[in-house]
Amino acid sequence: MPTISHNPVETLARLGYGARGVVYGLVGGLALLAAVGSGGQTGGSRSALQTLLSQPFGKLWLILIALGLFGFCAWRILEPLTDADHRGSDMKGWGVRGAHLISGIIYAGLAISALNLALGRSSGGGGEDQTAQDWTAWLMSQPFGQWLVGLLGLAIAGTGLAFLWKACRGDVTERLALPADKRDWIVALGRMGFAARGVVFLMIGGFLILAAIRASSSQVHGLGGALQALQQQPYGWVLLALTALGLFAFGLFGLIQARYRHIDAPDLDDAKAAVARMGR
Repeated sequence: MPTISHNPVETLARLGYGARGVVYGLVGGLALLAAVGSGGQTGGSRSALQTLLSQPFGKLWLILIALGLFGFCAWRILEPLTDADHRGSDMKGWGVRGAHLISGIIYAGLAISALNLALGRSSGGGGEDQTAQDWTAWLMSQPFGQWLVGLLGLAIAGTGLAFLWKACRGDVTERLALPADKRDWIVALGRMGFAARGVVFLMIGGFLILAAIRASSSQVHGLGGALQALQQQPYGWVLLALTALGLFAFGLFGLIQARYRHIDAPDLDDAKAAVARMGR
């Protein structure tokens, strides 16, 4: 469970890491069941959340997850604006901060979807793949749209490569204050999780690049589409099972981040000032 903090921004961040972990755990667990033929599904985050509706206290769980995801969104926006993680202002630092800002916006959308599901409202726009295709079609309609889609695909694929590098050679416990007796198995979870994320990010980026080359938004797929594409390959159930295990591991890793991550959160005055600067 997240530790209790007197700083509300830190509390939001910890709840957010926990909620993100739950979502990844659901996606990975359902995909693993689909891989071994025991039900489940190869849907994305929204599809995984929808399965909670049929569970005991499903609406309550969805509301709690939505609140947690809103917290993660708030942290992902405030962290780069205030440089709370001390990424710096060089090219690499701005790149990481920009990526976190974008992810905050994405998780806000997922939080809204979870809340709509809990309240019985239609989120509209179809599934995740349809939403991704609609956004891609809109972007392609803009000046230099195909180039923009291609660059976005390269950026997402590059993120996937970075995740794979971190899984193999990087420090997955960076910013985690871990007990020595738990470090080894937490490192293993982190490496599995980042490897799986690397695979799906590479695939999603590849779909966007292919869409740009073919000028067709129908080539674009989200997380669920990437998992389905893995399942359709030779020995696809093995590929899907390994990736699903990794996503489930990243879900557990998210719960560990909620408990042990070092969060140098800004106070409320600094947070308000950062939001005010963004609004100008």
